[in-house]
Amino acid sequence: MEKSNKKYKYIVSFPHLGNYYIPVYNLLNNIVDKEKVKVLMPKKITNNTIMQGAKSSPDFACVPFKYNMGNYIEALEDGANVLIQAGGGCRYGYYYEVQEQILKDMGYNFTFIPLMEEDGVNVLKVYRKLKILNENLSFYDFCYYFLLGFRMINILDKFESYIRINFSLQDNKKEFERIHKELLLDFIKVKNMSMLYNLKRKYTKKLKEVKLNSVTKDKLKIGIVGELFTSMEPYSSFFIEKELTNLGCIVKRYTTATYLLFQKGFAQKNIMKKANKYIDYQLGADGAETIAHTLEMIEQKYDGIIHIKPFGCSPEVNAMPMLQNISKDYDIPIMYLTFDEQTTATGIKTRIEAFYDMLVMKKEKINENNKINNEVKVKKKIKNIKVLNPKLQT
Repeated sequence: MEKSNKKYKYIVSFPHLGNYYIPVYNLLNNIVDKEKVKVLMPKKITNNTIMQGAKSSPDFACVPFKYNMGNYIEALEDGANVLIQAGGGCRYGYYYEVQEQILKDMGYNFTFIPLMEEDGVNVLKVYRKLKILNENLSFYDFCYYFLLGFRMINILDKFESYIRINFSLQDNKKEFERIHKELLLDFIKVKNMSMLYNLKRKYTKKLKEVKLNSVTKDKLKIGIVGELFTSMEPYSSFFIEKELTNLGCIVKRYTTATYLLFQKGFAQKNIMKKANKYIDYQLGADGAETIAHTLEMIEQKYDGIIHIKPFGCSPEVNAMPMLQNISKDYDIPIMYLTFDEQTTATGIKTRIEAFYDMLVMKKEKINENNKINNEVKVKKKIKNIKVLNPKLQT
């Protein structure tokens, strides 16, 4: 039987973000003093989350602010007295001070622990902040579980990227979903690197055993670019990836925790080189990446691009004029979706289906034109054939 909350000195929780809540929960659960500290799994985001968050947030704040506020309020109502925030890259890096003040003005009593510094994640500073949850935690043990969590994120991203791209190709449409659910349940229980790598081998084998249809030429390829929260938290974009894969599309997005934590810093030079036809300077947050990744997916023959962002996201608003120019220059359809607490699932689904239908018609027209052009070329070749042996002429 679970211990009563009254027996714990600290009950710690954090915001929900896609399936990354599992590595974060795993990290915290491995480092805390379980006699004194309980890690509270954040609730999955629902309409109540965003409504609670929006009610207590400034109107001009972007959607991630409001979702996080909703997460915090739900956790505090469930007994949490320590909240952890990790985020940066744009205005989000300054949110925690405002969120803390609002929540305390609402009457909640808690300790707030922001993990991000101006220069990113500083392991030593994070260790010092989290030591409140376990006075006997050694720096060595903290680093081990910190690396375990990061490695879990990396493996999770690779698995989910594979599923995202191949979902519409599976013969049994429920196989990937079933395997994915099993994987997440197993990842929560990981205690060490050995367990993690055993699970990696186990689920690599399971995913590879899923029978795929090798015919991909008729599948639409759609890329997703834009702001990180709406890219990585499915509820905030009304499960746009699932909608697209259910329609039979091959879906790709670059924005993952692995990219943001380990790859983005090293990729800036290449990002600007790729996007230099359209921008001379960084746009802030992931604005430049949006331009560069769109161009890269055009090179990879994607049929369409969907740009997603929360309402009021300045870096992505700045990227939109360049995306419009790219759409004209390369004749590729780009759909722009903006999300806030007023956005409805029905409206988004209708627009996705309309975009899909438009891409299907465009692809059919291109295929038909290619067929006609090929027939004309064949006829010209036949007409221009010269018989080398005059005796064979009739």
